[in-house]
Formats: sequence, structure tokens, C-alpha cells
Amino acid sequence: MNNEKVYQMDFAKVYGLLVDKAERKGRTKQEVDEIIRWLTGYSQSELEEISAASMAYGDFFKNAPNPNENRNLIKGVVCGVRVENIEEPLMREIRYLDKLVDELAKGKAMDKILRR
Repeated sequence: MNNEKVYQMDFAKVYGLLVDKAERKGRTKQEVDEIIRWLTGYSQSELEEISAASMAYGDFFKNAPNPNENRNLIKGVVCGVRVENIEEPLMREIRYLDKLVDELAKGKAMDKILRR
């Protein structure tokens, strides 16, 4: 899938898929929300507002109020690509979230996921 298609996807749809993935593995929506808040700096109320409205996935990351300075500590492979080697900054941000939700679904502790 080309990057522009990913950037134009509706955040609410992707968010629902991320929550579904976590819940299928016995994790919770609250944990997914915590990850997203940690990564982007959105508040819970802002996250709820955005997920109820229509916003492009790329815009969600472009407008992130306070991207976590420790997000560059996120390493590993998502969809066969090492996230730390992704050159396109916006796609790297998107893949960071994918990687964190993958870690959640695999049962990793929240302290480790959030690089505390």
C-alpha cells in the first residue's frame, strides 16, 4: 500500500482495528488509549473526540500535540520493515504505533511498551 493511501485512511477505522487486535489477545481499549496518549500527547478527551469525528490518519500524527521524546527508542520489525530504518517521518510515526500495539497484543508489560 502506498504511503498516501495510508495517510488518507480514517483514523476512527484504524483505531477500531487496533483496539480489536488488542482485545482479541486479551488486552483492553484502555491500554491502547494509554499507548496512543503516550506516543502522541493527545489527552483522553481529545482522543475520544477524534475517534468520533472524521480525521485522516496522517493528520492525526501531524497534529499530535506532544510526540513523546522517547519514541525513538521503539525498535523492531513491523510488516517486515524495521521501524527505526523508515526514512519517511510520518510513516515512521504510524509504524511506531503499529509496533507498540503489536507488543501489547503479544503480552508485553505496559512499562516495557512505554519505554519507562
